[in-house]
Amino acid sequence: MRLRPVTRPSLPALGPILLLAGTLALSSCVPGNTKPSPAEINAADGAAALVRQGQFDQAAQAYLALAAQYGGHADHYRLQAAEAWREEGRIDDAAPTLAQIKRSNLQGDDAVRFDLLRADLALRHHDAATALRLTTQPTVAVPDKLQVRLFEVRAQAQAGTGDHWGAARTRVQMDDHLQGLDRAENRKQILAELTRLDVASLKQRAAAMKPDDRMLSWTNEALSQLGVTVAQAPATLQQPVGTLLPGAGADVREGYKMPAHVALLLPESGAYEGASEAIRDGFFAAYAESARTHAPRASVRIYDTQGSADGAIKAYQQAASDGAQLVVGPLTRGAVAALFAQPKLSVPVLALNHPDNRQLPASDASEFGLLPETEGAQAADHMIERGLHQAYVVISSDDFAVRAANAFKAELLARGGSVTGMATLPADGTNYANLIASLHLPVTATPASTTPDASAPATSASAMASPTANDTGIFISMRSNQARLLLPQLQIARIALPVFGTSHIYGGSDNPTADGDLNGVEFCDAPWLFDAQPGLPHHDDIATLLPDARDGSARLFAFGMDAWNLVPYLDWLRDHPGSYLPGASGQLTADQFGRIRRVLIWAKFQNGLARPLGGSLQIDDLPAPAGSAPAPASSSEQPAAASPAG
Repeated sequence: MRLRPVTRPSLPALGPILLLAGTLALSSCVPGNTKPSPAEINAADGAAALVRQGQFDQAAQAYLALAAQYGGHADHYRLQAAEAWREEGRIDDAAPTLAQIKRSNLQGDDAVRFDLLRADLALRHHDAATALRLTTQPTVAVPDKLQVRLFEVRAQAQAGTGDHWGAARTRVQMDDHLQGLDRAENRKQILAELTRLDVASLKQRAAAMKPDDRMLSWTNEALSQLGVTVAQAPATLQQPVGTLLPGAGADVREGYKMPAHVALLLPESGAYEGASEAIRDGFFAAYAESARTHAPRASVRIYDTQGSADGAIKAYQQAASDGAQLVVGPLTRGAVAALFAQPKLSVPVLALNHPDNRQLPASDASEFGLLPETEGAQAADHMIERGLHQAYVVISSDDFAVRAANAFKAELLARGGSVTGMATLPADGTNYANLIASLHLPVTATPASTTPDASAPATSASAMASPTANDTGIFISMRSNQARLLLPQLQIARIALPVFGTSHIYGGSDNPTADGDLNGVEFCDAPWLFDAQPGLPHHDDIATLLPDARDGSARLFAFGMDAWNLVPYLDWLRDHPGSYLPGASGQLTADQFGRIRRVLIWAKFQNGLARPLGGSLQIDDLPAPAGSAPAPASSSEQPAAASPAG
């Protein structure tokens, strides 16, 4: 990112917000104690008008004429001329003029602008050390309107001297001052600087940071882009979206801003047709439910992405042409990545997945998906809160299970725990006795009620005497059919450790006969499946009417409900850290990167029935303030929840 090109051919053009800053700096204001004459003021105004019109060379000549005619303000006008040449991308042409200026003659902001021009010139000639000295003078007060430009030049100078960490930190300071494309470009540069550092160095820096250090989230993001599973602070939930607003009979909350036209981009055929139907039905169920608030509602039009990245881009372009003010979708990770890779998104986006290339959300874009990493990290938090710091991990070979396990391990380690053993269930096997024995799980002192299987290998004496039994739990991530095989075999092996799982263990509806084998297992899931989120329509009522709200599709249905309910509050969530939307798929909040994060509810199998632990989603269900671990998304092409949480 560049504030203004030092040399126009080699660097990007200035964004609107930075052009405004440049225009402010090139005002016709004449400093000094000598009151300018009307003729001088008119001439200065004429030169400033040329700058506003983009006629920088003519403006520079006009300012030099002013310098020659009005000696009392000559250095000020020379500075203005040099600024104009810089705007033209001809900083070398400004060098002779800059050489004539005496810094002691400059007043107000002119001295800082003079230093910045000299720093620009130094960078042009690959003298990063001089540029750094000119932009890090501790005794020089920098006005707010020049802060962004100072940060930009300083960051380039730091990068030029090999201080990539310093350059990234400077750009993080600049981030809050930017908007739109300028901010998006700056964020790319932050990660570009950080990923130039080696993984070991980034890990060491992250470990030494306090939780409120702004560089921590950026360091974790860089590590994630380098393929490292890292821990980061969990979602901060402080208050639900705004307070209720009185008047007009509309039951809406502060921050409610509904666009007039919304486009919903989903595949209407192909491999993701089933997932698309469940999400679409949930979206319109919530749309219909929102009518009772009497608040304004958008018109919604569906566009078929044809299940491909190219189809998604064409659908987006058509929606923008048709006047959409917000696009919800596309669905697959590859399609989201392709859309975010476009040079500019003319219409804001709520993507229904995260891109498969780990890139940050595009400018004016948000991401929302059902990630298994979220469930793995929150499972680790849940175990730590139960006083369990040691874990055995048993998962299926599915992609969602591997991703959940990676996040679980990173989070557990970040919170002072450790993974004692790990095993992956064979995809086609049914007897897990050998696998269980290989883990050396601590066993109960008395035999389990179930008669031991004579064919099962004996558990070692060292495992039976393990001192960690009271501090240990088992994390599982697998579908219910494998879990129903695993849990009884753990009982046969006299393993009585508490078991915690992801939502995949639950089929989405009661099945007490089959799920009796899962008694005691705790798992995280969408609150709407258990009517645990007040204010939402009852799950059973809708499931009776709509098949897509039942069983395994229910989570996708809840995801679709939340996609609609997020529409009027996206800006509020992004602008108010700590605010959240009580959603069907969890408590929803936006992080600094525009990603919608979910906080799930915890449920437990009792007498073959899955029931929420707290009855409803209360603050007690939220994770404790410690690190949570995101794992990089799989590169495979799949919808936001091709599996219940994938």
